[in-house]
Amino acid sequence: MFCVVKLKSIKFVLLVLIVGLLLALSFGGNPSAQVFFGYNVRLVPVYSVQTNNKQVAISFDAAWGAEKTEKIMSTLKEYDAGGTFFLVGFWVDKYPDLVKKIADNGLEVGCHSNTHPDMTKISRDSITSEITTCVNMIESITQKKVELFRPPYGAYNNTLIEVTKELNLIPIQWSVDSLDWKGISAEQITSRILSNVKNGSIILCHNDSDHILDALPMILDRLKGQGYKITSVGDLVYKQDYVIDRAGVQKPKS
Repeated sequence: MFCVVKLKSIKFVLLVLIVGLLLALSFGGNPSAQVFFGYNVRLVPVYSVQTNNKQVAISFDAAWGAEKTEKIMSTLKEYDAGGTFFLVGFWVDKYPDLVKKIADNGLEVGCHSNTHPDMTKISRDSITSEITTCVNMIESITQKKVELFRPPYGAYNNTLIEVTKELNLIPIQWSVDSLDWKGISAEQITSRILSNVKNGSIILCHNDSDHILDALPMILDRLKGQGYKITSVGDLVYKQDYVIDRAGVQKPKS
């Protein structure tokens, strides 16, 4: 009886060790645990970047308005800051001269889909079409390669991430949400950003939010005062030999 019980205990310990090993492999990107348990590992975009440098990226989603865009560009230039504009296809079609001006000013242009749908509710083929249509429009105007994609509403699933990577784009979210689209004051926008920012943060703003023109100089001035270099997303992220952990932190492969 003692031998039987002891054997069962040994088998149980071995099973626990095997399961733990499989889970550890899964966290490192190995699909062993996925196969063993029959579940799908959730893919994630880049929310922030692991870096020791005092560097952050600021981004502006553009879909419906344009009149504040040029002032945003001039403010970025005044503070020697970079920036990324994630553009929707119908915005590109309506404001091609502004798209070119953004690129000509040394700022980055990323894709934000063609018609701004919830990408988790459309087919794989539609996802591909949404992205490639917008990318092709941007590239035909700027003559520069589009490298980044941000999903509308921040909505994503495995299919979207897979398609994005198949198209050689890096999927981008954000780690600091200004909430400028809610109509909050310039001081509130600035406070939200400064209280959440850290090395490698990606800041989300919008090009036509109510108080962005008042907030942006304060944001840039105070970030620079804290020693941060403010760049485009493309200048912050790793372009190759990287991994993205479950929290969306992009890291160089060790």
